[in-house]
Amino acid sequence: MLIILLCPLLAASLIALFGRLRGRMAAALSVLSAGVQMVLTLRLLFGGWDGAPFHETVRWLTLGNLTIDMGFYFNQMSALLLTVVTVVGFLIHVFSIGYSDHDEARGRFFGGLSLFMFSMTGIVISENLFMLFVFWELVGFCSYMLIGHYLTDVASAAARKAFVVNRVGDFGFLLGIIWCFWQFGTVSLADLPAAMVAAPMTAASLTFVGLLLFCGVVGKSAQMPLHVWLPDAMAGPTPVSALIHAATMVAAGVYLLGRLSFIFNPATLQVILVVGLCTALYSAICAFGQNDIKKILAYSTLSQLGFMVAAFALVGGMEGAGTSQFHLTTHAFFKALLFLGAGSVIHACHHEQDIYNMGGLWKKMPFTFGTFLVATLAIAGVPFLSGYFSKDAILLLAWHNSHAAFYILAFASLMTAAYMGRIIFVAFMGSARSEHVEKARESRFDMVAALLLLAVGAALAGYTGLYPAVLGEYLHANVPHPEGAEHTMMLVLSAALSLGGLLISFLLYYRPGRKLDTLERTAPGLFCLIRSKLFFDEVYRYYVNKVQQRFAAFVAFLELVIIQGAIVRGSGGVSGLVGIAMRRAHTGSLNSYLYWFAAGVLIFWLYSSGVL
Repeated sequence: MLIILLCPLLAASLIALFGRLRGRMAAALSVLSAGVQMVLTLRLLFGGWDGAPFHETVRWLTLGNLTIDMGFYFNQMSALLLTVVTVVGFLIHVFSIGYSDHDEARGRFFGGLSLFMFSMTGIVISENLFMLFVFWELVGFCSYMLIGHYLTDVASAAARKAFVVNRVGDFGFLLGIIWCFWQFGTVSLADLPAAMVAAPMTAASLTFVGLLLFCGVVGKSAQMPLHVWLPDAMAGPTPVSALIHAATMVAAGVYLLGRLSFIFNPATLQVILVVGLCTALYSAICAFGQNDIKKILAYSTLSQLGFMVAAFALVGGMEGAGTSQFHLTTHAFFKALLFLGAGSVIHACHHEQDIYNMGGLWKKMPFTFGTFLVATLAIAGVPFLSGYFSKDAILLLAWHNSHAAFYILAFASLMTAAYMGRIIFVAFMGSARSEHVEKARESRFDMVAALLLLAVGAALAGYTGLYPAVLGEYLHANVPHPEGAEHTMMLVLSAALSLGGLLISFLLYYRPGRKLDTLERTAPGLFCLIRSKLFFDEVYRYYVNKVQQRFAAFVAFLELVIIQGAIVRGSGGVSGLVGIAMRRAHTGSLNSYLYWFAAGVLIFWLYSSGVL
């Protein structure tokens, strides 16, 4: 386990020391470390591990009564996410070799990827919340560094936005961790359940602690209202979008929900459910207002993360955690494939990202188109592909626990199929709409190989019988499976939602040669409203400029006038005046000293007699 954790850190260190100006060496080290991680993880899962949790710690820091341990807490839930991180991460590394071939900062890019793999692995196996928070923040730093990789104004602004927005959520997360330690005396993930029984909290306090911990999920998994950073993060390289902002990092929040499932009471779960449902529906709507292929996929990611959060909140506990993690796993494969497919298109079209400047790519890039189509059908929930199984589990859970949630999620599923079909019919069908697209050619072999392997995962990740035994047992025990009449109902529903959404997109968007969005042409007001993303960015910008900045200016004024002026410089000025007066008193004249002595005697007599 220690080798799995430290291998990418070693690669990142070697790249920092020797490989920043040697792009090929950096790529080789990074890919090698990711490959070693994947092989060791699969060896662990197929090598006889029986699924029993193992828990090891060492004392790291002692400050009075505060002790912080470092160590591993590994169970079936950890194993599932570690498999996703290492397998999908390795394939994205392979794709990145060709994608970054002409990148002058290739060494820095692969160094950032390796550092991210180290940080994400640390989150997965952390033994306690303090250790998890350290890796949580390190993942945020890696995200900031990789989003701003191109060093353009747009990329720099997107990196800053992601960093600041995530810190808002992480502040609440940190307060929740501190409260847990103050209340229970431990933040060990293995010991917290027993500590909660030994020192029970009031329902109100438990709700508040749960909401504070959920703040970290809202920031990292881009849930409303802290969702605004993820679409802008598409300014980074496409493999970064696939690795960090689709398959692994944003899924860390969903993993945290499962890791802390015992701490969320029914009141907290209701809040989490509302947040997840709002995010799923809102993001699915916003996807129709985007023409940038990566931003469409970004809003798709937001929507699917809403599905995962809602799935957990419907029942909580291990069943909610297992269902949300099952969708996390299938989503990692088909969403990484979608982003890498988009990257293949962008790479071949000289960085063209507007789908209305594309067209006809299915002829020019058949492998990219075929794999992209598999991922589209999977995310749409077409029966017997991976998304069908995981989405059906969520919809079944919603049907059993909340019909309102069921209808919202079913509608969001229909919209998912429609906006993904929009990409297929606009970008890949018809004829080329620009010179760059006309000259597009299929990507090189290593990029195509990564797409083909991810396509296998996107098609088969829903079949839990293909998983290692320990993971299959975990999913079978914690994911609802429709049987009998329910199985038929879910099969018909999935077919209707997925194929119906694709049919709607075909009728609305298959217009060969047209460079104007159908919705924009027929309902420009509605299109502008959707494209505005309901003005979240404008509201936040107004708050920052008109409220926060003015309050900061007021505080700066108080600091300058009162603290620096009155207190610091003022006290210094008073001391200076006293010093001047005292120097003036020392004249060297005996007569003056006699007068001062007489005045002192008079004042002392007046005070002692009670006059003063």
